[in-house]
Amino acid sequence: MAGHSKFANIQHRKGGQDKKRAQMFTKIAREIQAAVKLGGTDPNSNPRLFRAMASGRAVNMPKDNIQRAIDKGGGAGAENLDEIRYEGFGPGGVGVIVECLTDNKNRTAGEVRSAFSKFGGNMGESNSVSFAWKRVGEIRYPLSAASEDTMLEAAIEAGCDDCVVEGEHHVVTCEMAALGAAAQELAKKFGDAASAKFVWRTEIAIPIEGDGAETLMKLLTQLDDLDDVQDVYSNEDISDEEWRD
Repeated sequence: MAGHSKFANIQHRKGGQDKKRAQMFTKIAREIQAAVKLGGTDPNSNPRLFRAMASGRAVNMPKDNIQRAIDKGGGAGAENLDEIRYEGFGPGGVGVIVECLTDNKNRTAGEVRSAFSKFGGNMGESNSVSFAWKRVGEIRYPLSAASEDTMLEAAIEAGCDDCVVEGEHHVVTCEMAALGAAAQELAKKFGDAASAKFVWRTEIAIPIEGDGAETLMKLLTQLDDLDDVQDVYSNEDISDEEWRD
């Protein structure tokens, strides 16, 4: 989906690569557990598990960690992880979507609300932000995986809608229903993707600069650092000059 803010996914904004490895593994492990509980332990018949395991391998998550997460998700004492989406507005009216996996809704709601309040934002009602966004499938590969032309051609052959370069990644997008098959087709050519999941995209970008932009980045970082938060999306439009050394 063309035209979205290049900062739309908190995972890939400036500084995102500096996230602690342990925190990344924890988030992937939770996604694996949730996938197993919903669809079973066989990645060949559970597309969500297939994608989660591939994401773990792409960041060198140890096989033992992956297997423990599978066992934990399928065991009798598996955590009851609820999927919750929070929506709100940051400084400058920037829309923010926060996706969580939690075993304690009250704790998570309090932590998310506190982060918004601390950095000049406010929580919104359900669909107050997402009504103007679209849920799509997204597959990311490092630029080293292939040339732009090669990745674009492969994406088209896999039934995807778009392929662009964002930062250090090829970003392929497709309809939600096509994600599983597309991810498997691309994996045959390029190996495990850096990520393959459903994401939120919007054509609406909110300009923000100066102190407002800095405060917004602090809000997004605080949200992303919460243990129960899996992904954070926002639609700010910050000029490149804001981040030049």
